[in-house]
Amino acid sequence: MKIYPAIDIKGGKCVRLLRGDANSEKEYGDPVEWALHWESLGADWLHVVDLDAAFTGEFVNKDVIKEIVHRVKIPVQTGGGVRTKEDIRARIEDVGVSRVIIGTMAVEDPSLITWAKGEYGKDRIAVGIDAKNGKVLTRGWVQDTEVDAIELAEKMRALGVNTIIYTDIMRDGTLSGPNVENTRKMVKNTWINVIASGGVKSIEDIVAVRDSGACGVIVGTSIYEGTIDFKEALKARK
Repeated sequence: MKIYPAIDIKGGKCVRLLRGDANSEKEYGDPVEWALHWESLGADWLHVVDLDAAFTGEFVNKDVIKEIVHRVKIPVQTGGGVRTKEDIRARIEDVGVSRVIIGTMAVEDPSLITWAKGEYGKDRIAVGIDAKNGKVLTRGWVQDTEVDAIELAEKMRALGVNTIIYTDIMRDGTLSGPNVENTRKMVKNTWINVIASGGVKSIEDIVAVRDSGACGVIVGTSIYEGTIDFKEALKARK
């Protein structure tokens, strides 16, 4: 299982939000320095989100993410506001990320997933499924839908998607523990790569996600607030 340090960027700064609420942000400084820091501790992937793009659709933090990609030697996956072919091209061709995360369009226009997979290959594309009480939220987690998260995962599998990033919104940033039960259900219903996100606080949480069958876990608030030692987390991934 891989462990992905999260670098959420808003206004050019590394921040953390509580349950995705834009008014709850806490700043942690320079995202590029954090990227280099996590790489130096042994991270083999980075999970970078442009929060401004998620809320507005505009790739506001493109230059910062491009600097991260060019400064680190490890692969970077990025999401936030990826809603058109041009958005995908900008991230893969202009910025050079290894994997683009598509969330909203998995619900609103699944044909974009098919196009992206055909254009760049399934390993360059992930689908972000962000759920609250089992239902998917879109457009920066502000648009409610009646789409069931696990049913959407099954549809994405049918489209040939290789990787899903499943976030429990109610747990994100709360340090209240991950939704292991739903992560396990998603793994068993799809048997594709599931990366779990939201609520991870401890090494025990990482072990629980690992044992659910997930191929990865995203850690954010826990590593910035020090409830998890990142080097110790890496030891727990196998």
